[in-house]
Amino acid sequence: MVTPVVKEIERVKLIIPNISKPKLEIKEVGKIFKTKSGETTALEKTSFSIEEGEFVTILGPSGCGKSTVLRIVAGLEESTSGKVLLDGEEIKGPGSDRGMVFQSYTLYPWLSVKENITFGLKLNGISQKERDDVARHYLQLIGLEGFEKHYPIQLSGGMKQRVAIARALANDPKILLMDEPFGALDAQTRNIMQEVLLKAWEESKKTILFITHDVDESIFLADSVYVMTARPGRLKKKVPITLERPRDFSVKATVEFAEYKEELLSLIREESLKSIK
Repeated sequence: MVTPVVKEIERVKLIIPNISKPKLEIKEVGKIFKTKSGETTALEKTSFSIEEGEFVTILGPSGCGKSTVLRIVAGLEESTSGKVLLDGEEIKGPGSDRGMVFQSYTLYPWLSVKENITFGLKLNGISQKERDDVARHYLQLIGLEGFEKHYPIQLSGGMKQRVAIARALANDPKILLMDEPFGALDAQTRNIMQEVLLKAWEESKKTILFITHDVDESIFLADSVYVMTARPGRLKKKVPITLERPRDFSVKATVEFAEYKEELLSLIREESLKSIK
């Protein structure tokens, strides 16, 4: 027998949305660096969250704490206040649940492309056959088939970063953290790498937190752009990017893209001027 109470419970279930926790939660995170001459507040208490599968970029003037946020999420830096939660669990140090891609080339020079991609899998005891399958998949995804036996010294900068991205994804992390990974590349290679990354993200649907100084890059890649203030850094504004996906380079010539660019440049200029007063 269905009682009035049960009916009411079912009615409430229909009208209340299913609320799930964010993939990443940054709660009141601050960072103060102590030196012999005193203390420097690099990051004021900052809070924001990232949803499962969301691609988020962070923009801001130099020295605003962008990379500090990323390093705290990676567990490479301890926050002075607040906490970071990944799938509801507090981050207290480095872990394989977070993949990291740096601006500098961090491949192991003594390992081939294929060995670099599967290095983490080998450490975790994954079979040779599975490692071969994973390497084959990501070599195809990043457009480096035929280069599996090459060594880093034989690769261009863009190719090295493709391998670094493939290595991070091959380990199947919960979130991919990227600290200006294309900053050292020339403009043409950088544009190509943005499309390579979007292709990989569209296939994997990994949650990505991406640090950049490049406004065009941030708009082209992101679902949401977070703009930070001048030091001491804190979140100034979240700008949702509603450009249609999948995206290619042609979107950069649209009116909508130009409008986003104008808004973000204005926000960053305002903060940059504060930092030089």
